[in-house]
Amino acid sequence: MSKVKKITEDLRVEDPWRVFRIMAEFVDGFHELSEIGPAVSIFGSARAKPSGKWYKAAEKTAQLLVRDGYAVITGAGPGIMEAGNKGACKAKGDSIGLNIHLPFEQKPNPYIKNLLEFHYFFCRKVMFVKYAKAFVIFPGGFGTLDEFFESITLIQTRRMGKFPVILYGSDYWAGLIDWLKKAVLKEDHIDPEDLNIFTPADTPQEVVKAIRDFYRKNKKNG
Repeated sequence: MSKVKKITEDLRVEDPWRVFRIMAEFVDGFHELSEIGPAVSIFGSARAKPSGKWYKAAEKTAQLLVRDGYAVITGAGPGIMEAGNKGACKAKGDSIGLNIHLPFEQKPNPYIKNLLEFHYFFCRKVMFVKYAKAFVIFPGGFGTLDEFFESITLIQTRRMGKFPVILYGSDYWAGLIDWLKKAVLKEDHIDPEDLNIFTPADTPQEVVKAIRDFYRKNKKNG
């Protein structure tokens, strides 16, 4: 049997079993998170240091969110994720981590009360969205940008209802927002109102206020 043919045969055998693993990740996630109540997902760089301003801001933001009645969900790793879980623990709230298995092992941070492990990114992403009343997105890299653009795409295409998507650190995100306005909007690839899907914030207090204002407004409109 040729090498190519063997690989093809292996895939035919593996793919049906892969479906069961995907199903198991969804079932476990739905079961574990169904009772947490309202939550906010916090994203940001895994490279943020505890001494850095973004880490400290994420920790404080998580504390305020817990005091406002929210659980905190992160990607379970270091950096901003650790800060979010740490802040939730300090405020004695639900601190949830959705860890992903990577070729370079991501060790869950020590501030997680409820840890879920995922092999598939897309299963993990569903959990972030399904159980969150808001996304707070701190400065980060490709993974953070992926979560940001996926969330606003789902809202733009009405695959899910609108909810607060907050970009923390207006200076950090200014170049991206400027590009969206001067290139993407200018070329008519998005509508002007699409720029209202997300909100910038510069303090933990502004984050909490933005979430409160959104749900107060939508409760009145509903």
